[in-house]
Amino acid sequence: MDMLSGFGKSLFGGDKGGSGSGHSGGQQPPAAQNAGGGFDLSGLAGSVIGGLTGGGSGGQQPAAQGGSGGQSGGMGGLANLAGGMGGIGNLLGGGGQSTGGNMSKTSAFQLSGPAGSTIGFTPGGGGLGDLNINLGDTFGGKGVRLGLGGGKGGGFPINFKGFTSGRNPRPSIPGRPQRREDKNPFAGMLKQDFNDIKDDLSKKGSGKLFEDPEFPALNSSLYFSQTPPRPFVWLRPQEICDNPEWISSGASRFDVRQGELGDCWLLAAVASLTCNDKLFHKVVPPEQNFTDDYCGLFRFNFWHQGDWQEVVVDDRLPTYNGQLVFMHSTEKNEFWSALLEKAYAKLMGSYESLKGGSTSEAMEDFTGGVTEMFDLREKAPPNLLRIMLKAYERGSLMGCSIDADPGRIEAEQDNGLIMGHAYSVTKISLMDIQTSRMQGQIPMVRVRNPWGNECEWKGPWSDSSQEWGLISDDEKEELGLRKDDDGEFWMSFKDFTAEFQKLEICNLGPDSLDEEDLGDKKRWEMHKEHGAWVPRVNAGGCRNYLETFWTNPQYRMTLTDPDDDDDDDLCTSIVAILQKDRRKKRKEGLDMLTIGYVIYKLEDDQSGPLDVKFFKYNASVAKSPTFINMREVCGRHKLPPGTYCIIPSTFEPMQEGDFLVRIFSEKRNESGEIDEQTAYVDDGERRDPTDEEQSQESSLKDNFRRLAGEDMEIDAFELQEVLNAVFQKEFSFPGFTIDATRSMVAMHDGDLSGKLGYDEFKDLWEDLRKWKGVFKEYDQDRSGALNSYELRSALNSVGFRLSNRTLQSLVMRYSNREGHINFGDFIVCAVRLKTMLTSFRGVDVEGQGIAPYDIESFIQTTMYS
Repeated sequence: MDMLSGFGKSLFGGDKGGSGSGHSGGQQPPAAQNAGGGFDLSGLAGSVIGGLTGGGSGGQQPAAQGGSGGQSGGMGGLANLAGGMGGIGNLLGGGGQSTGGNMSKTSAFQLSGPAGSTIGFTPGGGGLGDLNINLGDTFGGKGVRLGLGGGKGGGFPINFKGFTSGRNPRPSIPGRPQRREDKNPFAGMLKQDFNDIKDDLSKKGSGKLFEDPEFPALNSSLYFSQTPPRPFVWLRPQEICDNPEWISSGASRFDVRQGELGDCWLLAAVASLTCNDKLFHKVVPPEQNFTDDYCGLFRFNFWHQGDWQEVVVDDRLPTYNGQLVFMHSTEKNEFWSALLEKAYAKLMGSYESLKGGSTSEAMEDFTGGVTEMFDLREKAPPNLLRIMLKAYERGSLMGCSIDADPGRIEAEQDNGLIMGHAYSVTKISLMDIQTSRMQGQIPMVRVRNPWGNECEWKGPWSDSSQEWGLISDDEKEELGLRKDDDGEFWMSFKDFTAEFQKLEICNLGPDSLDEEDLGDKKRWEMHKEHGAWVPRVNAGGCRNYLETFWTNPQYRMTLTDPDDDDDDDLCTSIVAILQKDRRKKRKEGLDMLTIGYVIYKLEDDQSGPLDVKFFKYNASVAKSPTFINMREVCGRHKLPPGTYCIIPSTFEPMQEGDFLVRIFSEKRNESGEIDEQTAYVDDGERRDPTDEEQSQESSLKDNFRRLAGEDMEIDAFELQEVLNAVFQKEFSFPGFTIDATRSMVAMHDGDLSGKLGYDEFKDLWEDLRKWKGVFKEYDQDRSGALNSYELRSALNSVGFRLSNRTLQSLVMRYSNREGHINFGDFIVCAVRLKTMLTSFRGVDVEGQGIAPYDIESFIQTTMYS
């Protein structure tokens, strides 16, 4: 943790970096730092390479030099976060003289800085892993992903893997009031910190117990649609029993018992979680207790919509007649499970929000994995046993269920299985059988009912089944066979697939386990992107709505290496689309959106966003199993190596929601959002004017000369008169406002004279002629307005390249409430775009997409436009 502390200061504060023996990259000279630590755009590669290898010292170089590593990599100008990343070498490799140091066992990490900036490392693949740098709100949540190591001949290459979209896909402008935090249901919870709260309680004196203001002991924390059926009383563990314990004699799948809440899906996931000590201790920190420094404060860790989130709670629990009413442990004085349920209820908004759900949701929130759904009755893959065995080898969590009988709640069948009830799958095994008449292996599945009672399977291989006589005592002991009424039982794989209807497998990814924790288990490689469907911008609906489908967010997936054990040289990938916040927003009347995705093959692996023409003439190569109103839709695909485009969408267009895209593969994949760099490209082409335009030009010249006078210059008021006299004859619109013509003057007025000469006026006319032509081309119904979905194509055809976030800003600024852009607004949009982009290009002389502005230049550029 000392390394983390030093590195964190080096990365985001004003202090010097870590004092690693392998380098001193944090010790920048004053010229290479800014006053507050913050961002200094110099020498990223030098300091990163120097820190990671433990041999370089690029961070020590002056800003102009950027470090030798930065020079060799050609990346010296990207960004040096906080004047030096010296501590990163310590964090990753502990120094060392040889390339890479001791980094083969590097753990994943992420550190946060100001304005939403982060830096994280994900190990794995042929090299060391990926360095993910998010530049924060100042840069619109953008970031870069760099592949580290993996070179031959002792080299240490750094590969640029593309830009990332950051955690928040919606544009934001620093310094302006934002309602996003007010509308964020997790805002208050995200600000709570376990150590800060504990320190604050200690300052208030002994005996002060934590009372959580974000999840108070009130009925509103229990239910949002009803009042409690009975008067519950909130009690602390010491008020429930004499000797409360956090975990009594170790956590086990037999500890968890369901209460009155209909959340068996959560209990099934908790029972599976206890089978993996490492994962369990990550979610339920084991060092907590009711004695040492006790202050009524407990913490848990959940994977929440892409990142691990600490959730703190007080230990007041709902009771009736002195007994816990919801999830509880078998041991009356053990409280980890009851408090785990409370923390999860807080994350979801209330205890009632936990009613009804899929085991996959909780399994993912406990692991950071991704869950596949299998229909065992109709679409079970022929290699399901192999999939389950591989999943068990990887430490994946699994659950199963039988569909409910309409009109009956959790009805018990003759075979002992419960319908509409969630079970845990806790083991897959090939059981050896050796008798005088037969020998071989039988695939077996161990299942647990979270009720933890006598409601178990009654068929072959049940607790009292005679089949167990075929198994040796040693084999039984190795399997951990128990013949108690504890809810756990064995089934043959054949009976399992015949009796259960749904199987959920939560595959663990890089967010779940560190490299050293895997042992001989394999781990999925994963890439994630945050996105949003915004009505009028990119909420295009499914492919049934072809004219808007192409506007949905698009993500590139590049698969390079076939699976090791695939005879057809195919790559396995799992694609998952998770919609955010919907369970917590139930009390607002919001339910799950119906979501899915489609995958297309790309011939050009560097292509920009695909337009409607592509989807008209190209068929998809894969798609989600269905469009479904669940939190996440997920599918497994076998595809040849190549580059693909993933289109996540809602079923209906114009539906708003945030989502997370995750791509898992057995080998490393290179993925990212398909986007464009905002720019203006003038190809210099000038089409011949039409007869009508020649007549208009003649009229404009006459009016210009009449109004200009001897100095042959006109101001914005005179320009308004000149243009409206012509354009109001051609278009049915109120005419250009004085604000519009002021913007037109500013576009060609670099010396701030407030006027246009005749040469500038001719250049303006060429732009207007081009822009009105493309407006007519895309206004096919002659309504006098463009649909906001067509804005990108229209502007693209006249040289404007727009990123997704720039497009969203334009739509919000220039469209009406129906999402349409009329002629006048379209022209003003084009005028201001060209003004700002040409002004920016004049400062960004190297074309890096970053331009330094002093306050005077910034105000002049933005205000005079």
